[in-house]
Amino acid sequence: MVQNGRQYFMGAPIDLNLVRAFVAVHETQSFSAASARLGVPRSTTSRAIAALEERLGLELFRRTTRSVATTDEGVVLYGRLAGELGRIDAALADVPERGEAPTGTLRITTIPDLAATVLVDAVARFTARWPAVEVDLRLTSDLVDIARDNIDLAVRLLVKPPRDSTLVATKVGTVQVQLFAAPAYLARCGVPRTPDDLRAHDMITFRGTRVLQPVRGWASAPPARRHIGCDDMRFGAALVRSGAGIGTLPSFLAAQDLVDGTLVPVMPRFVVNTAAVYVVRPARKHVPSRVRLFREVLVALLARQPLSPP
Repeated sequence: MVQNGRQYFMGAPIDLNLVRAFVAVHETQSFSAASARLGVPRSTTSRAIAALEERLGLELFRRTTRSVATTDEGVVLYGRLAGELGRIDAALADVPERGEAPTGTLRITTIPDLAATVLVDAVARFTARWPAVEVDLRLTSDLVDIARDNIDLAVRLLVKPPRDSTLVATKVGTVQVQLFAAPAYLARCGVPRTPDDLRAHDMITFRGTRVLQPVRGWASAPPARRHIGCDDMRFGAALVRSGAGIGTLPSFLAAQDLVDGTLVPVMPRFVVNTAAVYVVRPARKHVPSRVRLFREVLVALLARQPLSPP
């Protein structure tokens, strides 16, 4: 289509290989030499030039049995394309992840509790070793859509691996969820010995996460005198620590409190649930090295510092 003396091209984008063929023929003034440079048969180059001319509605070369000459239109087109093609080739040659050291931005999402417990050391070690990678963390209790939000990697607590075929999930650790309470609360309200004893107690439980399921055998939530529900594990742990009730906490959140004596286990033979820590990434053929290497750092860290006791 021509408007105001300029030609505009409608429809699908032009194949970059056709442009490379055009540049090679112009620079060598020979279909044979251009084909040798491109490493393709002469017939392939001829078809590429014919296809480009048809696509543009222009004659780019005048051909004789002995010579090839670029038309005026072809010279103008070459002047516009040659520099751009060189920049494209240079960019592709220097694309991130082609070299030995990873580059680019690593986008990670997880819940704040796991981030503070696990990812602090993992991110610090990773960025110290590969400083060319920028790390962008999204900490939220909501389930993030990995594809929509362009996330490279999610660290999630799950009872079962995701069944989404567009995702790849790798188990990197295990977490036990058990009952804990502050010594002051138990001194005030007594120590429960069986699940039925919890009917006389206050319970702190969590919403919006599949990992915190009730003790096996309870239909919905532990029987209790009162319930306090929340959707943030650290806030729930603080409530338990303050003596507000008996709480269901993942073992990694209670570990230091057990050492300090600010929390004690309640009915320790009961495990509320066992969940797994999964690294979840989009299912794609080429995994950026920054994603693969960060997962290796995280796996090695959790092997040395497991989230749950043996």
